Amino acid sequence: MTGASAPERVVVAMSGGVDSSLAAALVVQSGAEAIGVTMKLSASGSRCCSLEDADDARRVAERLGIRFYVANYADAFGREVIEGFADAYLAGRTPIPCIACNQRFKFDHLLERATVFGAARVATGHYARVEHEPETGRARLFRARHREKDQTYFLFSLRQEQLRRALFPVGEMSKDAVREMARQLGLATADKPESQEICFVPDGDYAKVVEQIRPEATALRGEIVDEGGRVLGHHRGIHRFTVGQRHGLGIASDRRLYVLRLEPERQRVVVGDAGALDCGGARVERVHWIAGGAPSGAIRARVQVRHRHVAVPATVRAVEGDCAEIEFDEAVRAVAPGQAAVFYDEANDDEVIGGGFLVGGLR
Repeated sequence: MTGASAPERVVVAMSGGVDSSLAAALVVQSGAEAIGVTMKLSASGSRCCSLEDADDARRVAERLGIRFYVANYADAFGREVIEGFADAYLAGRTPIPCIACNQRFKFDHLLERATVFGAARVATGHYARVEHEPETGRARLFRARHREKDQTYFLFSLRQEQLRRALFPVGEMSKDAVREMARQLGLATADKPESQEICFVPDGDYAKVVEQIRPEATALRGEIVDEGGRVLGHHRGIHRFTVGQRHGLGIASDRRLYVLRLEPERQRVVVGDAGALDCGGARVERVHWIAGGAPSGAIRARVQVRHRHVAVPATVRAVEGDCAEIEFDEAVRAVAPGQAAVFYDEANDDEVIGGGFLVGGLR
């Protein structure tokens, strides 16, 4: 007589927030064996992945009756994410550390740990959806049902082998529904506020973090100039600016001025009128295609160039290496180098096709 097969084992990334808490609960409800893991990524004082968050996650795990562990990745996170964040700002880019964090930690490092646990998959509290093609086994990434909470902008770089092992249990739910279900289940995090900030920049002062990581940045000085090169003022480092910025320029003017571009080699900040921010296209590097390979010719897509940006119709063409060029149907304002350009299916703006990191706008 053959005994019943063991339930599927799933490692759940538990950040201490309500979304990942309910994700763990839904994994348990599915009949799988859930193992909760909190990844300690930042030093004390962070508003995310802190000891308090780990305690909250532990309380949820106890409520659900699942095993729970804290994994310390703080040193690796510093090397792989925080240092890159600082270097990007010093190079005149506006980085998105959440993308690197998701790929390297939530899915590279955590999948490695899942394999050690004998777990087939990893679940997170991201608002996203994955579907699998039965014939090919290929994984497809879709926006969350609750579009206002959609997080696929931060997940476009996930590889096929990562997506095939990923579970996003709350991807079909609204935030209100997540909180209500968490309350019904008695989860300690049901009404816990969520942070909208980068976890290692708890007070929003990016420049301070850059200078802590790269102390030489405190000595940087440069000019603020208009498009004609006329000096309008001076600044204390280009890491204090981003393309499209209007406030905090530190110069007096009788018209509204915006940061048009940063010139790190000369430590210059170039400012001008809002209209000069309009871009007819953009170039991206480190492009990743969800299907695994670049399309052979130009494709139509909807392209999102910031997390809160509404994706716009465009033509995308893969070029040499892992780069691509985007031609927008209508001009897009404030294309900032370092941000991501994520490509969605043109027909429904729902399926992620791929994406890359902006090198700059094309006029």
